[in-house]
Amino acid sequence: MGRRKKGRKISGVLLLDKPTGITSNKALQKVRWLFDANKAGHTGNLDPLATGVLPICFGEATKFSRYLLDANKAYRTTAKLGVITDSGDSDGNVLETRAVNEIVRGPLLEIISQFVGDVEQVPPMFSALKHKGKPLYEYARAGVEVERKVRNVTIFKIELLDIRDGEFDLEVYCSKGTYIRTLVEDIGEALGCGAHVSMLRRIEAGPFSLDQTATIEQLEVLRENEKTSELDGFLLPIDIMLEGFGKICLNSEQSDSILHGQGVRIAHSLEPGLVRVYSSDDSPGERFIGMAEIMADGEIAPRRLVNFDSND
Repeated sequence: MGRRKKGRKISGVLLLDKPTGITSNKALQKVRWLFDANKAGHTGNLDPLATGVLPICFGEATKFSRYLLDANKAYRTTAKLGVITDSGDSDGNVLETRAVNEIVRGPLLEIISQFVGDVEQVPPMFSALKHKGKPLYEYARAGVEVERKVRNVTIFKIELLDIRDGEFDLEVYCSKGTYIRTLVEDIGEALGCGAHVSMLRRIEAGPFSLDQTATIEQLEVLRENEKTSELDGFLLPIDIMLEGFGKICLNSEQSDSILHGQGVRIAHSLEPGLVRVYSSDDSPGERFIGMAEIMADGEIAPRRLVNFDSND
């Protein structure tokens, strides 16, 4: 017989303000231990240097994390001019230093504007993207350069927040897969002096923002004082990640069919696409049961479902 996983069978979403200096996976494992959760995962890496919004999914919520991975993001970053590093941030080794001329706001804004819209980026070697099953940063640390495909991303807006001696601050709103380190390096090259990221903070991930987050320090205090109910109070419902999708409510018979993997049809005409599915017969309120796809022929086909026996 297989060994049962240890820990509490809890489900929900925690919005963590990831601290600097640790990997996203280390932050995940720390939080998983604090909650004594048997299953957890995060929704996209933040560099060790980076801080900010890191949604962590527990239990059944991990099934739906893929939908948040596709969400838009927003960051604040500081670009340090005149120093180029192998990682694109201040955690890396210095490759080159260059003279930095006085940075004038007008010309800088003109250069920044060139990077707004649909742009092409080459992912950095120091990234978690995988090549032959290994993350690129492992090759980079071994001194091996791997050819990377250009990827298309969208940068919706860049705001210039401040200019100081040899550095400036930006706020960037972008699509999934955008590398802020690459953006800063590209702006630095356009200026002629080079640049790297010395500070990076994710301020938004999909519908979530910094003011909704909890810190590891807050969670540690509750764990040390054995305040499990207050700790669990930081958990948000699973469907909080999915508010950008449409919603349908089904009766108990239809819901039962969906939960058994069977498609259903309802009288209303619906637009094709993914939707949140709720059972409307539960009291009090509706119960989220998963994601389904409205097919072209009107059938509602289950895609990802909540296992309500998972907490037994």
